[in-house]
Amino acid sequence: MISSQQIKDYAYSLGFDACGICKAESVDVEEQQYFNEWIDNSFHADMDYMARNTDKRYDPTVLVENSRSIICVALNYYPQTIQDKEYPQFAYYAYGKDYHDVVRAKLQQLFGYIKSMEPSLEGRVFVDTAPVLERYWAAKAGLGFIGKNSLLIIPKKGSYFFLGELVINLDMEYDVPLNLSCGNCTRCIDTCPTKAIVKPKVVNAKRCISYQTIENKGEIDRRIIPMLNNRFYGCDICQQVCPWNRYARPHKTEEFNPSQAFLGLSYEKLENLTVEEYRQIFKGSAVKRAKYMGLKRNLYALKQNKE
Repeated sequence: MISSQQIKDYAYSLGFDACGICKAESVDVEEQQYFNEWIDNSFHADMDYMARNTDKRYDPTVLVENSRSIICVALNYYPQTIQDKEYPQFAYYAYGKDYHDVVRAKLQQLFGYIKSMEPSLEGRVFVDTAPVLERYWAAKAGLGFIGKNSLLIIPKKGSYFFLGELVINLDMEYDVPLNLSCGNCTRCIDTCPTKAIVKPKVVNAKRCISYQTIENKGEIDRRIIPMLNNRFYGCDICQQVCPWNRYARPHKTEEFNPSQAFLGLSYEKLENLTVEEYRQIFKGSAVKRAKYMGLKRNLYALKQNKE
């Protein structure tokens, strides 16, 4: 039988920076209540999909039949090269190729490796594309702990990580959750310009710059526009001020490196960006989630601040 350590060793050989395994079981009642309250307060804004499929979200054995274990992985995306600070700023996660594709491909390789050792293996790969409480499971699997900014923080590494999961039908040796927290630190709460972190671990998406510039399908809230500064697509403030991210080191994943065309996106370049140029620069990029018109909307909002 394949061991948990063999799975972790292979995950690391694929480039993952952390790997842990936990039992597939119902989510703690406290966590369910926490999530229900978040939905009841409409903190998910118009992301209606967050309120659906709660039976699957709260129990992975409903999501994946016969599931017994969850293999959780993390992949660093902290950039080696960053944009000119005078240019409209993209969140670091959007610098390179779409993380869904990159992480999924690596997880499928991991799945194939386990299958070669255990032909009876069945399961599914998830990368932020299904009702899976990924940060909760990553914490359960001992990868890190959930910080006051609601993100998973990996000790001695920080929070600039993509997460992914393999939900499988095998019993494994399980990791133990870490007994760590943010302590008395409130830098993320205090520094967020829109006060989107309403209390520790609770983010009101309607106030969040990331939501307003990416997921939001309508116009950017007028009250938020003066606080955008030059944050054009997403926002990393709550990570940039986090003391744990002093440990952040540049990633080693070629697909996450930005192109020169991307790094050259000044205000002028974005102002004159054609649909064809948009397609070329952001081909295979997570930025396409906001679409061409979404980027034009964001640029208009930033220009209002400059006038």
